Amino acid sequence: MTTTKLVVVAGATGNLGGRIVRELLEHGAGVRALVRPGTPAAKLAPLKSAGADVVPVDLGDVPALTRELEGATCVVSALQGLGEVILGVQERLLDAAVAAHVPRFIPSDYSIDFTHLPDGWNRNLDLRREFHRRLDEASLEATSILNGAFMELLLGPMPLLDFKNNQVRYWQSADQKMDFTTLDNTAAFTAAAARDASTPRVLRCAGDALSPRELAEVAGEVKRVKLELTRLGSAEELFALIQTQRAADPGGETQKYPRWQSMQYMHNMFSGRAKLEPLDNGRYPTLRWTTVRDLLSAGQAQGTS
Repeated sequence: MTTTKLVVVAGATGNLGGRIVRELLEHGAGVRALVRPGTPAAKLAPLKSAGADVVPVDLGDVPALTRELEGATCVVSALQGLGEVILGVQERLLDAAVAAHVPRFIPSDYSIDFTHLPDGWNRNLDLRREFHRRLDEASLEATSILNGAFMELLLGPMPLLDFKNNQVRYWQSADQKMDFTTLDNTAAFTAAAARDASTPRVLRCAGDALSPRELAEVAGEVKRVKLELTRLGSAEELFALIQTQRAADPGGETQKYPRWQSMQYMHNMFSGRAKLEPLDNGRYPTLRWTTVRDLLSAGQAQGTS
C-alpha cells in the first residue's frame, strides 16, 4: 500500500506558489495550501479546482499553524515580502514545522546564488541569508532552491534586452554568464525537491545561462534584427550608483522592489559572484528545461516579445 505524501505550501496564492501547488498535485502529492483568512474567493478558486486542501489560517499563530502542519512530509514556503515576512511570518512557519515534527523545510529563496555574496550587496537577499542562520539551527532538514533570475523578467522589468533601441545593455563584461529559469521550471524543480526525501542543503538549477554577448546573438536571431552591445559602466560604478540612489530614496526601504533594489540584482549577477555552480539540473531527468531561445520564440509567435 502506498501513502500519498502531504506537502504544505505557504504563499500558495502567489504566482510561483500556485505553480508549485499545481506541480505537486500533478505528480501525486497531497497538498495543503495555507492562506490568510479573508483571502478573496477568486484567488482560492484555482487552488481548490486543482485539488488542493485550502486552509485559512492566521500565519502569526504558531499553535494553529502547528495543527495544520501535522503529518506533512515537507513544508514549502513561497512567501514574499520584506523583513516582517521573511524573518517574521516565515520564522513562525518554521517554528510550527519544528513543533509538528515535519522532517523537511524549503524556504522562500528562489533567486541567484546569494550564498557567496557579502552582506550589504542586496537588501532582499540579506534577509534570506539572515533567515538561513535561524533555519540552520532548527531540528529539521532544509533545502534551498536557487534558480538565478526568473527568465520572464527578460521580457519586461530586467534592463538587459531593449528591443525598442535594438540593444543589449550590460555592466562590467559582455562575457559574464548569468542564470535564467522560468517560473514553471522553478516550480517543477521545487515540487520535485519537495517530494524527494534525500535533498542536500542547497539545490541549484538554471534553464539557461547566457552572457550579454550570447543574449544579443540569440535574441537577434529570434527577432531577426541586429542587437548592439551597450556597456553602461563597471561593476564598481554600478555599486556606487546604487548607493547614491538608495540614499536619495528612503521610501524604497518599505518597498519590495524599488529601482535601486532591482539594480542590486544586476550588480550581483554582473559581479560573477552570484553564478550558480554546480547545477543540479540532472537530478530530476524528466524535467524539460526552457531556454531563453524557447521563451523568446514563444513570445515572438504570440506577438509579445
